[in-house]
Amino acid sequence: MIEPLRSDFNARFTQAKYAELLQQLNLRTRTQVEFRVAETPCFFAPELIERMVRAGIELTSQLFGNVHYMQESASAVPEAYRVPHEDAHPHFMAIDFGLVRDECGELQPKLVEMQAFPSVFGYQAELSQAYIDIYGLDSNLRYFLSDLDEAGYWSLLRETIVGRHDPKNVVLAEVAPETQKTLPDFRVHDQRLGIQTVDVARLIKQGKKLFYRDGHTGQLVPIDRIYNRVIVDEIERKGITLPFDYRDDLEVEWAGHPNWYFRVSKFSLPHLDHPTVPAAVFLDDWYAGVGADRLPEDRSQWVFKPLYSFAGKGIQFAPTDADLGAVPAEERHNYLLQERMRFESVIQTPEGPTQPEIRILYVWPDGKSMVPMISLVRMGRGLMMGVDHNRDRTWVGSSAGLFLPAT
Repeated sequence: MIEPLRSDFNARFTQAKYAELLQQLNLRTRTQVEFRVAETPCFFAPELIERMVRAGIELTSQLFGNVHYMQESASAVPEAYRVPHEDAHPHFMAIDFGLVRDECGELQPKLVEMQAFPSVFGYQAELSQAYIDIYGLDSNLRYFLSDLDEAGYWSLLRETIVGRHDPKNVVLAEVAPETQKTLPDFRVHDQRLGIQTVDVARLIKQGKKLFYRDGHTGQLVPIDRIYNRVIVDEIERKGITLPFDYRDDLEVEWAGHPNWYFRVSKFSLPHLDHPTVPAAVFLDDWYAGVGADRLPEDRSQWVFKPLYSFAGKGIQFAPTDADLGAVPAEERHNYLLQERMRFESVIQTPEGPTQPEIRILYVWPDGKSMVPMISLVRMGRGLMMGVDHNRDRTWVGSSAGLFLPAT
């Protein structure tokens, strides 16, 4: 991808520089990065990045312009987690693509999934710049999208996350954040925006208000806005009891209203009709014979997924009748069968060709349109792309998408 940048990087790579990269990431994020960081960034043609950016906007517009989908997705929010005062649209979109070759041999993006949930905006900006700094790469390389520079990037994030509030009254809420592998990202948000990262289970409810306890003074600080990083699946798996009910009518704003996590997710895939979207059908529909003809006859070309999990948990390839039958009938609507895509391994590394999965991160400020902000890349050589699934390999893991401005 983009020669001679790729070959030149491989030729000049040293383990000493990679060690320096890891050390710098720890310094810049003020913590220890626990997941695997790839030895290399990815160099993409700007036209390919633009194709993914444009597809993400088209896919999102298709969903929000579909009255039936909007009704169906509203009912997809579990009653126990149905939060009042839903915003007109999500504040964040994260849309993942793999790369396939078309009949002409050209690389084309194919949708993996889309999620109306924030991703690692803070960490990703630091990682992208660290690659350029530590390896002494071409200073013309870019990673911010929409012609943003660093100041514009953080200004948009501040507008979306903090809004009109004093940062001390805005919190990044997560389940036991100090134990999360995304802690480096939280640290960058804290530093850049002046907000506090808090454990959602340690919030304090008084009347219709939520508070957090200041770690220095011990005083209760009112919360006006929550930058929501809580995954409901984790709350349920860990049996966490919250100090409030999601259904409470609280006097708080959400930067990333929790309902959108359910409304725009793998649940969206069967509702999309776009060249980038592989065939998908809900498990209950498949049992009822609805949409089954969309899938390939060969089950080795199927992927079986729970709708509301994260980090690839529960995904099965080439599912058997026993796998599908193990899901109780009343739970089948929460599972998805999808056509499996054979993504191309186009990143040439000293360890061999490696497959990238590219996530385009967008913000959607109140009263404005979606803005593409940055790309995130996960590199892998196994069945699964998540960094947890590639921890024992090299030249895989968390990476960045760099590109030269179009001429």
